[in-house]
Amino acid sequence: MTLETMLAGAQPDMRAISTYLDGLASSARIAETQGLSARAQAKLFEAARGFRAIGLMDLVPEDAPPLSEVPHFGRNSLLAFTRFAKVFCRPDGDVKGELWGYNRNPLALIETVVGPGYYVAYPHTTAGEVLVDYLRTPPRKPAHWPAILPNSARLSRVVYNGTQDVLRGVSAHVTIGRAMRAGKDMDNWFVLCRA
Repeated sequence: MTLETMLAGAQPDMRAISTYLDGLASSARIAETQGLSARAQAKLFEAARGFRAIGLMDLVPEDAPPLSEVPHFGRNSLLAFTRFAKVFCRPDGDVKGELWGYNRNPLALIETVVGPGYYVAYPHTTAGEVLVDYLRTPPRKPAHWPAILPNSARLSRVVYNGTQDVLRGVSAHVTIGRAMRAGKDMDNWFVLCRA
């Protein structure tokens, strides 16, 4: 049994999927999500609607210090450059109700040419979902993160600029997302797994 095969049926059993993922060791859970096909990601996103409410504390635990990174290892449904990580942190100072982050690419050249894809994440208007908003960039970052660039710079203007991602809960460590641009859904899904 794999996550991919659990999503093969007409009506995926989200409770069984969540239990299965929660029962895996971290490395196995990451491997399962990294192996998910584009079709399975799209199916999981629809099946996860309203299944498991998530909030910011599901992405960055409440005990994480401000500006301490929490990576979520991802795989997207694109044809190339499918592996990445969304890296989140809790803001410092008096900022509440949001997280800051960027997209880390395992190929440094891609991050340099495209840009880091900074965003601000906060609760979505749909209860139990989180919005990753590339229309906003954080004012600060952990010292070791790349320089903050607007998403209109470099090739970010065709990748991140004007986009927002909706995240839905799958299990304690796994979320599934879909990108939208100008409020319209795109055929671009991604699965994330917090280590």
